[in-house]
Amino acid sequence: MRRVIKFSAVAAVLAAAAFFYLTAPNRLPPDPIYDLPGDVQAGARIFSIAGCASCHMAKGATGEAKLLLGGGQEFVSPFGTFVAPNISSDVDTGIGGWSAYDLANALLRGISPEGSHYYPVLPYASYARMRPADVVDLRAYLATLPAVSQVNAPHDLPLPFRLRRGLGLWKLLFLNDDAIMPEAPAAGRYLVEGLGHCAECHTPRNLMGGLDRNRWLAGAPNPAGTGRIPNITPGARDVGNWSVAEMVFYFETGFTPDFDTAGGEMVEVIANLSTLPAADREAIAAYLKSIPALTDAPSP
Repeated sequence: MRRVIKFSAVAAVLAAAAFFYLTAPNRLPPDPIYDLPGDVQAGARIFSIAGCASCHMAKGATGEAKLLLGGGQEFVSPFGTFVAPNISSDVDTGIGGWSAYDLANALLRGISPEGSHYYPVLPYASYARMRPADVVDLRAYLATLPAVSQVNAPHDLPLPFRLRRGLGLWKLLFLNDDAIMPEAPAAGRYLVEGLGHCAECHTPRNLMGGLDRNRWLAGAPNPAGTGRIPNITPGARDVGNWSVAEMVFYFETGFTPDFDTAGGEMVEVIANLSTLPAADREAIAAYLKSIPALTDAPSP
């Protein structure tokens, strides 16, 4: 019995050590690029494509209020309710004291400046494909936006999801910066798979919340529990039949070829896409027309 107890204790210690080793936050290696000043105008484009304001502004904000990034919006999911944090330039409650390297670790690795894991409601599984130079430009632009003094509200999560350390295992499985569709047009692939993080809504997830890469952009349940997010591959009944020109027009105006309009979260996405150069909208449409056609993802 003593041998069994001793063996069990050793096994438990080794298992704990392995867990802490595998789940340790893995920061980016230092790079001189993060010390560069960044291009504010280029950063404004990255800000729009990445949809930063959509999550971090106050719910329902319009006009200049969209640039007040104090957070507070709630996002319901099967894992609990997440609350968007303050990413304004306020030093005390926002990210005003962050460097470009801090921002890169948050967006590309899901790691806070203090070294804890962020939840993947911040779509770092997609942002991991961002170029470091784009992060530097984004940081330069964020520094020009108003400071908002607003303390972050906590997420409302049940156990075990409150324990962030386990996210290290999630990242081992699902945090990968490889291209999903390497044969797709490069410009559109970068915008869709990386900055635009389209798959975060339009691709179904497995039981652990990871994207089902075999059902890429084939539609998914709405995490809030109402309706479905559409299939946007060439196999889709509606979107898949649109021409590149019709897609580009939709991205600019929100009007579909049959004179319907964008709804739900897509309204804010269109607001962001409409500010981009036409070449960006054309690249996104070209990517969507080039990927494999899939039927709608099955209901869970």
